[in-house]
Amino acid sequence: MTNNKRIRVGITQGDTNGIGLEVVLKVLAVPEFLDICTPIIYGSSKVLTYHRKAIDMPSFLVNRTNDVERIKENIPNIVEVMGDEEVKIEMGAPSKQAGQAAFKALEAAVADLKQGRIDVLVTAPINKDNIQSEEFHFPGQTEYLQASAGNGDKALMILCTESLRVALVTTHLPLAKLSEAITTEGIQARLREFNTSLKRDFGIERPRIAVLSLNPHAGENGLLGNEEQDIIRPAIDNAYDNDRIICFGPYAADGFFGSQQYRHFDGVLAMYHDQGLAPFKALAMDRGVNFTAGLPFVRTSPDHGTGYDIAGKGVAREDSMRQAIYTAIDIWRNRQQYDQNHANPLRKQYHDKGKDNVVLDLTKEEDS
Repeated sequence: MTNNKRIRVGITQGDTNGIGLEVVLKVLAVPEFLDICTPIIYGSSKVLTYHRKAIDMPSFLVNRTNDVERIKENIPNIVEVMGDEEVKIEMGAPSKQAGQAAFKALEAAVADLKQGRIDVLVTAPINKDNIQSEEFHFPGQTEYLQASAGNGDKALMILCTESLRVALVTTHLPLAKLSEAITTEGIQARLREFNTSLKRDFGIERPRIAVLSLNPHAGENGLLGNEEQDIIRPAIDNAYDNDRIICFGPYAADGFFGSQQYRHFDGVLAMYHDQGLAPFKALAMDRGVNFTAGLPFVRTSPDHGTGYDIAGKGVAREDSMRQAIYTAIDIWRNRQQYDQNHANPLRKQYHDKGKDNVVLDLTKEEDS
């Protein structure tokens, strides 16, 4: 595959009572957008039409199909996942029916993704409560994707813009369980995954990673907690010394973001969800993207939620959804290029012996 390939972007409809389809419609209504990819919505054409009319958007051509192999390249497509059943739309109101509609779209898109029928996946926001069922019993879409299509790989949540990338050691976890979930081995594993993603997915040759503390003021030398000394710093040292990862810390989160130290790093590893996402969204809400790294495929989503309070009013901004699609395409291309460059590495011309290297003289023949 080449980087000039026309990329098939699968887009799920998300919660049908939220702003997901509104922002998708606003992105796809721009004709120039079709020059860079083939968008494929997984959902219901009736629901899509309902949302278009609710925000008084002019109609535009969409190819409706039941099979992704019957899409058209030059217009937006929608793959019907609802059958003939009716979906009751209640703008701004969470409902189990909306959750089930979101799950059916996600399930169908993931099935096509696993079969290589689409290249990347962009998911619209869901309500993590009303989507729960016998088929979906996960804290979020990230965990579902890891379980259903991850091939045993571990997902890493990264919130990103063009210049800021924040990864999380733990994701959708209650704070009461946080301390026991923070381990030296876990942090070191996340550093390895983050470092690999920064290289392969974002094209950064020698990434610099900042690691945040767990406790206020980085623990104040044990006065406010010992995790920094006993858990986090050993993980940083091990990753630096053994994995050759350029990482520093732990930094107190408030001062780190308040003084804009993040500008000096290619990535920031936060210990838990709100520690990383609160400052990230304050800095980049309209253009931020949620990227699921570490899995065999590319998945992104906008960094906002269902937006029930503004659903159907036509005021939702589509910037984050547009950027989520652009980011998915960029990461897909970066991976293709990285994998191509590293497919046949040069044979190593020396043997490691501690700190000394013995250079081989390849001009001499071996003794027979």
